Amino acid sequence: MITRRMFNYFGTAAATAALLVGFNPSVLAEELTYTDDGLIYQSWFLDSFLIMGEDMADAHANGKRFVVFWELKGCPYCKETHRVNLAQPKILDFVKSNFNVLQLNIIGSRIVTDFDGEELSEKDLAKKWQVRFTPTIQFFDDDADAAMGKSGRESEVARIPGYFKPGHFLAMFEYVEQKAYDKQKFHEYVRAHQKS
Repeated sequence: MITRRMFNYFGTAAATAALLVGFNPSVLAEELTYTDDGLIYQSWFLDSFLIMGEDMADAHANGKRFVVFWELKGCPYCKETHRVNLAQPKILDFVKSNFNVLQLNIIGSRIVTDFDGEELSEKDLAKKWQVRFTPTIQFFDDDADAAMGKSGRESEVARIPGYFKPGHFLAMFEYVEQKAYDKQKFHEYVRAHQKS
C-alpha cells in the first residue's frame, strides 16, 4: 500500500527527474561574454565593418544567409535567447552552419551602412527598419545584388519579432534556410511540419 508520504516522495522524485532530463549543464557551465555595450556576445558572431551589402555578399560567398540580431543591454529575452536557445547544440550547430549573424544594438551609436548606401547610427537604422523591441531577428534575401539600392526593411524575407521558444526559433531558421517563405507563411510551415 502506498502511503501519502511515499506518494509525495515518488512525485517529487519524478518531477526532479523530468527537470533534469531537460537540463543543459553547458548553459550554466559557460560564462556569458558581454560587449562594451552590455550585449551578450557569441564568439562566432560576425566581426563586421557594418556595411550591410558587404556582409550579405560575404555570407553568400560562404554559402550562408545573412541575419541581424537586434538586442539591448539588460533585455531578459535576449538573455533567454543566448542561455536557452543558442545553448542547445542542435540549434547552435544549425545556425552557425547556415547563417552569418551580425549583432546590433537597438539604441547603439555605431555607424552602419544600409543596403541602399545610407550611413546612420544603429539606433536610427533600427527606426528605419521598424525594429521596435528586442530581441528582433531579421533574415535577408541571399541575393546581395538585388538588395543594393533598397533598405534592409525592403530586403528582409522574415523576422522573429521577440522571443521564440527553441522549437519555433529553430523552425524559423530552417524556414529561411529552405527559402520556404517563397511558398508559404511561417505559421503554415510550422503547422505542416508538426503534422509530418
